[in-house]
Amino acid sequence: MKLFFKSFIIFMMSLCLSACAPKRNDYSEFSSIDAKGWAYGDTISFTVTHADSIASGDLILSLRHTDEYLYSNLWLLVSYTDDQNHRFNDKININLADVYGNWTGKGTGISFQKQIVVKKGLRHVCGQQVKVAHIMRTDTLGGIELLGIDFVSLDKE
Repeated sequence: MKLFFKSFIIFMMSLCLSACAPKRNDYSEFSSIDAKGWAYGDTISFTVTHADSIASGDLILSLRHTDEYLYSNLWLLVSYTDDQNHRFNDKININLADVYGNWTGKGTGISFQKQIVVKKGLRHVCGQQVKVAHIMRTDTLGGIELLGIDFVSLDKE
């Protein structure tokens, strides 16, 4: 009986731990933005890797900014390729503040984070890059701290 109980406890613990583990095709990376600002011509590149050669998932963009950001929105150009070698250049408008000037991202103090789904159900080839550039009508943006890409796998294990 003691052996059964120990085996049961070990099984339950491993089941709980495996549920907490990320899927093997998930990917996440953040890039810090220079404190001097994000220049118009600076493209941030992420090389998205996962265990399988091709994986299906959602491409998510994360952005962290401070109170020093001067605008209520941010226009970005996100470039990526799918498994059929189709090139996408998505222009994305991220609303960072409401009409009253209140930041809409999550956070307290001076940092706020916002996430948006760029592409649902993307079939991505391992090692392909995702490139992000701002396309605002100003040369250098201040107040942007981090930019990140998440690829959340839809593949079942």
